[in-house]
Amino acid sequence: MKPETNSNHSITLEFDDNQVLPLLYGHHNSNLAHIEKALDVRLDSFGNIIQISGTTDNATMAKHALEAIYKRIMNTKGQTDEAPKGMIDDALRWASSQSEEAINRYAENASVISTWKKTITAKSKTQQDYLDAIAANDLVFGVGPAGTGKTYLAVARAVEALKSGQVERIILSRPAVEAGERLGFLPGDMKEKVDPYLRPLYDAIYDMMPPDKMDRMMASGQIEIAPLAFMRGRTLAQSFVIIDEAQNTTAVQMKMVLTRLGDDSKMVITGDLGQIDLPSGQTSGLADAVSLLDDVKGINITTFTGEDVVRHPIVARILKAYDKRDQSK
Repeated sequence: MKPETNSNHSITLEFDDNQVLPLLYGHHNSNLAHIEKALDVRLDSFGNIIQISGTTDNATMAKHALEAIYKRIMNTKGQTDEAPKGMIDDALRWASSQSEEAINRYAENASVISTWKKTITAKSKTQQDYLDAIAANDLVFGVGPAGTGKTYLAVARAVEALKSGQVERIILSRPAVEAGERLGFLPGDMKEKVDPYLRPLYDAIYDMMPPDKMDRMMASGQIEIAPLAFMRGRTLAQSFVIIDEAQNTTAVQMKMVLTRLGDDSKMVITGDLGQIDLPSGQTSGLADAVSLLDDVKGINITTFTGEDVVRHPIVARILKAYDKRDQSK
């Protein structure tokens, strides 16, 4: 006998505002088709009524997603021609949490990060928890697979803090070379050696402020992007510090960077423990710190999963395949 969660189920939804329905349904019901494909459900629309058919879990998730998108459109009416595919995917990620409170937060668009170029919102419950943790704690670890927004959201919070005057500078750092920081093997001066490894941090900043403003702030020292080796001996006060790719730090490097934090500063450390490039037998500083500092007051550890991947949907499926293979070993 199949478990109840896998039985067929039918849910009827009725919406009050007919003017919102074209935005919700999409051109030729394209949004409904996208949800059908993502959740393996059937959506039959009859005017302002949608009939959902599928397994109990998937039908319920589709219901939550449709209700959240409808409320989100109602809250932003006049600002969009129809719900874009990205909004649909975001709602599906939020609905997968099965938390009514979380879904309502998405519908209300409760948390918005304001930067010079764009506003940024959380795309999953875990992303929202991460943003809340950064607001409430001085030191946050964001741990999980690539594509979950760990670094991008941390940079967004940093830019917002700089824009509002909460901090005086942003410091972004990562191991310059994944397996040992042997910069001498690369051509060029020091900047030319390390820039390729810091490029993702530059890209995130450029996405949030005009290039001329970033160039001025980098020249004045308000924004600093540097390899991890340059952090030794410093005290980072009045700063928003982000350490990226931290899985490739050693335990000694991690202790060094953690003890750089000065007054009125925040530090966010991100990394993917599934992509450690250190020499065999060497302990990852991120893995060491996460196990050691889990219960320390003022420190938060947010763990992302493949469900939080915000890149192409196939990336999440690829990660699940690798995780399944690794677990079977």
